[in-house]
Amino acid sequence: MNILLLGSGGREHAIAYKIAQSAQCSQLFIAPGNAGTEKVGENVKLDINDFEAVGQFAISHRVEMLVVGPEAPLVAGIADYFAEQPMLKNIMVIGPSKQGAMLEGSKDYAKAFMQRHNIPTASYRTFTVDTLAQGEKFLETLKAPYVLKADGLAAGKGVLIENDLATAKAHLHEMLKDRKFGDASARVVIEEYLDGIEMSVFVLTDGSHYLILPSAKDYKRIGEGDTGLNTGGMGSISPVPFADKALMKKIEDRIVKPTVRGLRDEKIAYCGFIFIGLMCSNVGTDDATPYVIEYNVRMGDPETESVFPRIKSDIVELFENAAHGNLDGCKLEIDPRTAACVMMVAGGYPESYKKGDLIDLGTDDETLVFHCGTARNELGKLVTNGGRVLCTTALANSLPEALLKSYNRSLDINWEGKYCRRDIGQDLLKLMQG
Repeated sequence: MNILLLGSGGREHAIAYKIAQSAQCSQLFIAPGNAGTEKVGENVKLDINDFEAVGQFAISHRVEMLVVGPEAPLVAGIADYFAEQPMLKNIMVIGPSKQGAMLEGSKDYAKAFMQRHNIPTASYRTFTVDTLAQGEKFLETLKAPYVLKADGLAAGKGVLIENDLATAKAHLHEMLKDRKFGDASARVVIEEYLDGIEMSVFVLTDGSHYLILPSAKDYKRIGEGDTGLNTGGMGSISPVPFADKALMKKIEDRIVKPTVRGLRDEKIAYCGFIFIGLMCSNVGTDDATPYVIEYNVRMGDPETESVFPRIKSDIVELFENAAHGNLDGCKLEIDPRTAACVMMVAGGYPESYKKGDLIDLGTDDETLVFHCGTARNELGKLVTNGGRVLCTTALANSLPEALLKSYNRSLDINWEGKYCRRDIGQDLLKLMQG
């Protein structure tokens, strides 16, 4: 079948890499794609938020499956658009309806959904500019650190964690009165701080049944030791070593099952991924407890770059079964090895950075290189075209070996100002060593 994948980052390159391996895929189009996706499919110049243009392309190129990579088209309702158009309604869409995408599109909506279905999460309240004074008083009832979240989509930058009460109040003013994150912070969720270790669990669901994909842990801060500004992600590890069978059973029973059951019971059309960001307390003990920090309605980035290479099953077959409500008959085959992903970024990221620097990819080996922000210049040369530029993903029988292979490959890749964190996975190694 002909498949159209929307997106242009490392997540989409990893998804495209896996789709292209499927015997079911006749032709893969990626819109708009990057200099890496052109190796596994055909890049297409399309505005992925222009649903009419996407639909016209799908019709003219006999697309049978649409896979939506990023969140913005989902929150804007691309699945609903396809379902409502006579010429598009038979195209399988891997991505939830607009209502389902509200789990990511509104943190207040997601928290209320968790409350309705008794899914463990931090206690919270939501405030607007009209209730700003009440928000300040609510902050006074909490213990530091203070967590403030823009209700809407803020490109991964809408969460602020502060140790100082006065600074937290100032941030609340900036978010609500000054619209620090634009319309995304017209409403702000303030919630209690949860202590523990973060991890991510990914679910593919048809709205009634589900498959749990490999777990992962990503690294958000720009600086080593988890310091500095938040980024889109500086690396990832899969699986998470501390996520043993007992903890994964708690996650499935207390979070995954009630989430999918809640979607079904509320008759929310949902075919696609649920990314569950978790905080796990008391890790390494029998009392290890998972709490939901947030939902996303697509795969994560850079988690996809370590999760998807471990999926041995035909991903297009899984997508097709999800689209037809038949996931209960599917089994997921996973590579038991560990995957380590190291992200290389442009100098200055996540603040101002240059584009257009020539990239030397070095010498190929078995380590995967996913393109995140790359392009071809007018001479056809590979150049930087984003903050996060490339990532290396290595699979090995142990975490230290996977990290060594991934870092060795990253050292062979160069451009002016290249930067990567040197401590990806080190916290997990220390945890494993006791």
